[in-house]
Amino acid sequence: MALALFDLDNTLLAGDSDYLWGRFLVEQKRVDEAYYDNENKRFLELYQQGKLDIYEFAAFAFRPLVEIELQTLTTLHQQFMQEKIRPIITDKARALVEQHRSAGDTLIIITATNSFVTRPIATELGIEHLIATEPEQIAGRFTGKIAGTPCFQEGKIHRLQQWLIDQSIEFKDCTFYSDSNNDLPLLKRVNHPIVVDPDEKLAEYAQAHNWPVISLR
Repeated sequence: MALALFDLDNTLLAGDSDYLWGRFLVEQKRVDEAYYDNENKRFLELYQQGKLDIYEFAAFAFRPLVEIELQTLTTLHQQFMQEKIRPIITDKARALVEQHRSAGDTLIIITATNSFVTRPIATELGIEHLIATEPEQIAGRFTGKIAGTPCFQEGKIHRLQQWLIDQSIEFKDCTFYSDSNNDLPLLKRVNHPIVVDPDEKLAEYAQAHNWPVISLR
């Protein structure tokens, strides 16, 4: 069975859902604007540089999940999808997903962004399987901590391997699409790495190793 793995932010999306969620919460006056904007930008820069501490970022990013009631969060996310996410799902991205679906491949979004933000996006794309960083919940409430292994850098390999074991699927014919140098560990592991609108570091690596580079913009 062939697997088609897709990074989400700046790959299937022409933007970063984690960053945009933060901006959306600022616009909705659900978080402190000055603090949240500064931290959001700082963490985005660290991510782009490959220097992000995922646990430090999670403590920041999960705070609204803890402080805002779940029903309100769900309503906000519906508005977020309409205003921020659907406009950055390009026709090329949708066509690529459909190409793999028509080929009978198993489609998986594998993303460092947390599952609260990303599961509705996966649903929008018609992709059943989502491997994401999981916010811990106890008794139906978010705790602000990460549950299990973060789906980030080498953690993506660990999380994918565990998913394959759970699904009784062998890691054989696998294509992975990503834009980010943070995904080099998994890109190096699959037999069909495909680079999408890459950052500078990944573009250089792809050129040096003759990996295909495409654009979904």
